[in-house]
Amino acid sequence: MTESRRLNVLFLCTGNSARSVLAEALLNHLGDGRFRAFSAGSTPKGKIHPLALTVLRRENLPVAELRSKSWDEFRLQGAPKLDFVFTLCDSAAAESCPAWLGQPLTAHWGLPDPAAAQGGESLQLQAFSKTLVELRKRIQRFLQVTVDTSDRGGLQAQLNNIGHL
Repeated sequence: MTESRRLNVLFLCTGNSARSVLAEALLNHLGDGRFRAFSAGSTPKGKIHPLALTVLRRENLPVAELRSKSWDEFRLQGAPKLDFVFTLCDSAAAESCPAWLGQPLTAHWGLPDPAAAQGGESLQLQAFSKTLVELRKRIQRFLQVTVDTSDRGGLQAQLNNIGHL
């Protein structure tokens, strides 16, 4: 893992319909070609939440290639070697994650599920927008981290700290 090659990042949530998809779109946009982001879920819903697509489109982020998928895709032969895996929901963090190819660094960046927001569509949309703002803060902080595998412990501590923003 060096900064000269594109680093692969997987964002996990149980349903892969909201938080992890938002994070995938954000990192692919903000990563300036240094990163390739993916998202997946342990029990994917099979479709992206419509309000996730709404907030991404409002930010002019591409949505055409986004889809809800199982984390099993990243365990198959030919799957991208992962450098980082971030869980975004508490239930995914508590599950026994598969063994990932490449021995990626992992961290938990938990956020409330915007799809669980109560109220009308306006309040739900606010929850999705707030989640996008929080993910942007964390991803921007991640982009400032110097990826140095000679100090995996120091890098791990930085990744864990991002989850507490």
